Amino acid sequence: MANNKSAEKRIRVAERRRQRNKPFRTAARTFVKKAETAIGGADQTVAATAVGDAISMLDRVAGKGVVHKNNAARRKSRLMKKFNQLTAGNGTAA
Repeated sequence: MANNKSAEKRIRVAERRRQRNKPFRTAARTFVKKAETAIGGADQTVAATAVGDAISMLDRVAGKGVVHKNNAARRKSRLMKKFNQLTAGNGTAA
């Protein structure tokens, strides 16, 4: 528990910021999950659209400071790695 006024204020401010950032963080996770599901579905055009939307959302939340820019970059990298494996798999089969 806070021992002085400034610590009490920091608790209030942190809670306000948490509430403000929560929808953005949730949306980013949802977009990434949709993209991963689309990649699993093996439809390349749907997956490409979903990955683009997820990357756009991750850039947006990183720009707002909701997540750290390196965190967003890591998530985008992992998502693109999965997507590239899908496209490479389809490219050799076709």
